[in-house]
Amino acid sequence: MKTPTGKLWRDYCDFLAGHFDGKMQKISVNLGLSCPNRDGTLGRGGCIYCNNSSFSPAYCASSPSVTEQLEKGKLFFARKYPNMRFLAYFQAYTSTHARDIDTLMALYEEAMSVEGVEGIIISTRPDCVSAELLDRLRTLPWVMMEYGAESAHDRTLELVNRCHSWRQVEEAVRLTADRGIPVGLHLIMGLPGETPGDMLATIDAVNLLPVSTVKLHQLQVIRGTRLAEQVGEGEISLTITDAEEYAALCAHIVERLRPDIAVERFVAQAPPQMLLAPSWRLKNYEFVHLVERRLLLLRSACPH
Repeated sequence: MKTPTGKLWRDYCDFLAGHFDGKMQKISVNLGLSCPNRDGTLGRGGCIYCNNSSFSPAYCASSPSVTEQLEKGKLFFARKYPNMRFLAYFQAYTSTHARDIDTLMALYEEAMSVEGVEGIIISTRPDCVSAELLDRLRTLPWVMMEYGAESAHDRTLELVNRCHSWRQVEEAVRLTADRGIPVGLHLIMGLPGETPGDMLATIDAVNLLPVSTVKLHQLQVIRGTRLAEQVGEGEISLTITDAEEYAALCAHIVERLRPDIAVERFVAQAPPQMLLAPSWRLKNYEFVHLVERRLLLLRSACPH
């Protein structure tokens, strides 16, 4: 079964096309905020796999203002996409973890004032939003919330030191969707102790929520993380190491996922100098081709 656009699953471009005319490009923005799982609010040390610099673009590494970061990002992408319009993506750490809502809103509104920016995406934790903040956010022209959920299994969340529960994910998603704000969930496949059945059970739990998009990636071992120490000491072993096997899992995920939920991505790739494992050296489109091939094989074996 294909989507109306002829694709094998609904993707992020399909989702954005329902909200904007023409192509949109995300520009990452770093607000310089910390994380409640690092600064002592909830815990110290953060999640065992997290090294934020592994996914923060260079153009937002040291710019002092939201406007400057966005202008640098626009220049970066203008070389390839001269007529592109933009979404400000508040990505680094926990982008709602500030002293007060007025401070946050001023930063979000600054982003919306930059020419060419038509909306914002806020990446945060499910335990770092409130009804008051969401009520303020829905007054902006376009906003989407992206929550780091990672797994629907509380035993896993405790093992990786997330310091939140799946119930808090459910509460945040419903609180957000009730206000008409699109919701995305970030999920990690291959977390310690999880079987393929556990990962598919997470997809089942996601299907019960008013979610618009999911962003998946394989567990990566990044230098400078507690996970790197645990793997090095033999305390934890990776369960996802082979690209073909992971592509097969992703095919099953596509079949399991509610059809109206868009898949933003299946993989992530940390900078080579930071990545310890698994190292597949595949471009995103190359991995998507692996998933497509596996999905076609799956559907031919079990036609609907």
